[in-house]
Amino acid sequence: MYSQKYFFDIFGLLIILKSFISLLTKQLSPRRATKPDSDLVLDFLSRVYPISDQLKKEAYANMVTFEFPKGHVLVKEYAICQYVYFIKKGALMGCTTHKKKHIVTYISVENEFVSSISGLYGNGASKEAIIAVEDVSLVAIPVNVLQGFFLRYFELNFIFRVMLEQYYMDAQERAHIVRVGSAKERYLYFIQTKPGYMERLPLEFVASLLDMKPLTLVKIQKQYALSLKKDKEMEQLCKQIERHMTEKQAFKDKNLNLKSLSEALGLSPHKLSSILNNQYQQNFMDFVNTYRIADLKEQIAKPGFMQSYTIETLAHDAGFASRSAFYNSFKKLVGQSPSAYVKNQGY
Repeated sequence: MYSQKYFFDIFGLLIILKSFISLLTKQLSPRRATKPDSDLVLDFLSRVYPISDQLKKEAYANMVTFEFPKGHVLVKEYAICQYVYFIKKGALMGCTTHKKKHIVTYISVENEFVSSISGLYGNGASKEAIIAVEDVSLVAIPVNVLQGFFLRYFELNFIFRVMLEQYYMDAQERAHIVRVGSAKERYLYFIQTKPGYMERLPLEFVASLLDMKPLTLVKIQKQYALSLKKDKEMEQLCKQIERHMTEKQAFKDKNLNLKSLSEALGLSPHKLSSILNNQYQQNFMDFVNTYRIADLKEQIAKPGFMQSYTIETLAHDAGFASRSAFYNSFKKLVGQSPSAYVKNQGY
């Protein structure tokens, strides 16, 4: 025989289960949208074109809200999509199946509309499932109501035309980069056009959207992170070199060479030469002489300096060891002789 405690345990479990089902049903069922939620959508649309008071009134009466948990299927593949959804919070994705392979066709987050285009302009079945990537809060309007609005309100037609134009331009660009771009180019396109998405969305969904395997995406992510680290390190090295040249005026040392400068910077001669060639596109002498000529130009520009000093004297003070080295370098880097430069500047 069952004990009384057993029946109480079963009874308590049934109450909890019933409460959970009631909560879930309430969560998944549409509720009348509050005015703040409706205003969120209407304000978004009004940025494209002003909305009439009558349209606002009808929109308030017909908008609903949904709360869906992560993984919930809003619309099944080849089913009818009955709503146009505005994402208040969370993320949705479109997903289709080809040869038993699930393919992510888009991912949308806050302040974006999601629906089935085929259903929006008729009763065509959606070729994509719409699935919650995260827990989502949505403001929605029934498609049949929206179609009635299109017949009565010009501004809504204009707004949706503008929005669809942008949607198709984005889709075309995305399709192009997915078809012709390398895996790295696709990744860079995604992080540049969808900043923050990579950090919050499941990696396998992003990989599917970019038409690559998850392991490939992980590899590219690591390579990109490493390149950013190297770029940051290189930026710091360049700043160190430039600071040493300007603050210590190392260029004025007539005996300055690659070895002495690299030692002062704590770098190997090979490393320093590589930086100058790749980052500044200059060899060592041209790099140093660029600073010397800049200093010379600054001296020449000072009032009365050309009356007190010869240009050869200023060049010597700037670090040039000989007149010929100065003239050759000046013409190579500036494109004219020192005397022509002084004359053209009117000094």
